[in-house]
Parts: sequence; C-alpha cells; structure tokens
Amino acid sequence: MTRILVVDDDLAIREMVAMALEKSGYRVERATGFGPALEAIRERQPDLIVSDIYMPGGTGLDLLKEVQELADPPPLILMTAKGSIETAALAMKDGVFDYLAKPFDLDIMLERVRAALAEKAPPSPREENGPESMIVGSHPTIVEVYKATSRVAPMKVPVLVFGETGTGKELVARALHRFGGHAEGPFIPVHCGAIPDTLIESELFGHRRGAFTDAKGDRRGALTQANGGTVFLDEIGEISPVFQVKLLRFLEDGLVQPLGAEKSELVEVRVVVATHRDLKAMVASGSFRQDLYYRLAGYEIWIPPLRDRISDLPALVEHFQQRFNLDLGLPEGGSPSGEVLAVLAAHPWPGNVRELGHVIRRVLIETGSLDDVAAVQRILGIVAHPEGVGSTAVLSSANFTEPFVPLDEIERLYILSVLTHTKGNKTDAARILGIERKTLARKLRPTAGSVTKDRDGGEP
Repeated sequence: MTRILVVDDDLAIREMVAMALEKSGYRVERATGFGPALEAIRERQPDLIVSDIYMPGGTGLDLLKEVQELADPPPLILMTAKGSIETAALAMKDGVFDYLAKPFDLDIMLERVRAALAEKAPPSPREENGPESMIVGSHPTIVEVYKATSRVAPMKVPVLVFGETGTGKELVARALHRFGGHAEGPFIPVHCGAIPDTLIESELFGHRRGAFTDAKGDRRGALTQANGGTVFLDEIGEISPVFQVKLLRFLEDGLVQPLGAEKSELVEVRVVVATHRDLKAMVASGSFRQDLYYRLAGYEIWIPPLRDRISDLPALVEHFQQRFNLDLGLPEGGSPSGEVLAVLAAHPWPGNVRELGHVIRRVLIETGSLDDVAAVQRILGIVAHPEGVGSTAVLSSANFTEPFVPLDEIERLYILSVLTHTKGNKTDAARILGIERKTLARKLRPTAGSVTKDRDGGEP
C-alpha cells in the first residue's frame, strides 16, 4: 500500500488531509513538525510527503532539502497559508512537485497526489532564501502567479505580464529578473506610456551627439543599459505603430543602433513587457502588430485584481502596516479591527494593491494606527482613485431629500457618478465598477428615463 507522510503542526489541517488520503486508500503517517518528519522519513521512507511550509523546528523548504539528499527522494507537495513568490520559486527550483495554498479543495489535493505518485519530480539546483516578498497573498489565483513566474523565470523567452493598473506587474517583472539567468545584471524599467512618441526611440536605443536638435551628447539607451540583464517595458500597448516595427526588428536580431550612429551593437537582454490593455483585441483591430505580439508573448502571466482575491486583504494590510510603520518611524501597532477590515473589504479597489497601500499609508500618517473605523471611511472617500472616482466622496456629494435613502438609490448615484467620469462610456464604467457591462445595463434600466446611444455604441 502506498505510504504518504503528512506534516503539519495544525491538528485540524493535518487530520483533514490525512483522513481524505486514507479514505482514498492510502496508508498515512502523521508528523507534527520538522523533527518528527525527519524521524519518520529515516525510519521508513514514504512514497510521498505532503508538508506545511511554516512549522516548528524547520520549514517545509528545509525538509525538501533533506529529502533531496536521499538516494531516491520521494515527491513532496507543500502547503501554506502564507504564500510568497520566493517560497514558490525556491521550492520549484529545489524539486517540489506542487505548491498548494490553504485553504484548498481536497479534490484538487488528491488529484495532485495521484499525479505526484505517477511521476517523480527531478532534483533541481538549490538557492538561498531571499528577502521578504513584495508580492503578498495566498489566494489560489496569486499562487498561480507565483508558480507561473518561477516556472518561466529560468527560460530565455520574453514574458508578457498583463493585469489592471496597480496589481503589481513590475513586481512580477522584478521577480522574473531575480530568479532568471540574468539576476546579476541590471534591471531597467521603462514606462512606455509616459514617453512621447518622438522620444521613445531615443529612450530605448539611445542617440549620438547631434542626432537631433537637443542631442548635446551621447546617450546610452535602456536596451544597452540593460545588457546582461532585464529590460521591463511597462504599458507596451501605448507604443505607436511606427515604433512597433523598430522594436520587432530588435527582438528578431538583438541589434541596437542609436539614433545618429553608423553601426549597430549586439546586446543580450531579457525582455519583459506589461500592459493593462487587451493586446489580442488591439491585434484584431489593427492597432498592434500581430508578429510583435507573438514575439513579446513567449509566455503570459495574468495578475488578478484585488477584488478577485479579497481574502488576501488582511495579509496585505499587515504587510503595508509593517512597511509604512518602519518608513514613517511609527511604533509597531496592533492588528486592525474586524470592523476596519470589513470597511476595507467592502471597497471596490479600482486601483488595486497600489491604491490599498496608498490608503494605508494615509491612515497611518493621520492617525498613527489602523483601529479608527471613521478615519478609514473618511480617507477612503477623499483619496482619489487612479480612475478619478472616490467611493464615499460620491455619497457625500449627493443631495438626498430624506435623512435616509434606500441602498439601491445609493448604488444608482454611485454608478451615475462613474458614468459622468467616463463621459457616458459604459464599457469603461463597468471596468471601473468591476462588473460586467450587461450587469451595468440591468442596474441602470429601471431608472433610465430614455434610451440613448453611449460612446461605445451600445444602449443602456
């Protein structure tokens, strides 16, 4: 009978996993931490190990290293409630079979157990633990980002990172650099959307003195600066069709020719690009070259918006609280109350994690802690979203004729405020609100006085 060792200091998790495995016909042994797990392995090597990462006496990564020293190491599946891109990358490099975020579906766990028993993972190079991750969360969608990043980081392929504004695209790009083959080289970020079309070529390729009116000296472009490392092109969807051709040529031959130069220079650069736009739709509309898209999208990583992983909000709040307490010289504060977390969880977060960090810092500056519900509500209303829409600011500007109004009226006023901001574009409004366009149309229909065409061609 197949023997599986389950290691977790949490009795409830340990027994839940063990009983599910036993019910599926496996023989299960249990260990409460690193030391007991080593004893069980030395006494009789199991066919598979399912282990927590953080536990007494050592981590699951430590256990993985010990297991890899065995002549015939059994596959190991790691579980964690504190996922990070570092632990995922290090675990996969050391040969872990899979990485599950708690809480997980037992059926998924059993499927991964069957897959691990059918195919043993080969050992991989080891790496020292790195600093604390800037990407925080254990929701299954963000764990998939960890796994995708660690999977493709060592490969010499361009990577397209896409997601809404503020989700952490540059952090993923930095992780790809850190765990890739150019980690000792430079990481050069370029925000394509912030550079005028007339300057983007000079910014990336550089120029020689006299190449144009203001070229008073030679300048190395970002691609040359990134030689031996990684260049990160943020908002790649903003570049003009003319420059798309020049970027495509570089991706094909790796040659950089500064403006005004007679000769080209060969550079070795890992290219990572990011966008909040739908590049496939842009290809279909003819505004983005199809051949460039396929060159850039050697592999794609999607980062979920904060609203889709709201269970990570407490961990993110704790992360920002610790970071800003240190930056601002504030004493360590207690954890935010359940009421504060509830207020934060109810916010739509159109600016995603970046907006959350901005709000937490503002609250800490003004109050020194995260236990004042009224202050959090007030700051959520006055801090401008990236899209220019404030949640409670909408309500404070409404002219109610009664002391209290129905909830659907508040919702309607908020939606109308967003529509005013988007100048009637319902597609943009639905994106800001985080709902489908047909849901927006349904919410507007009962109060609409007339049917009018909006900017993107639809009807309410």
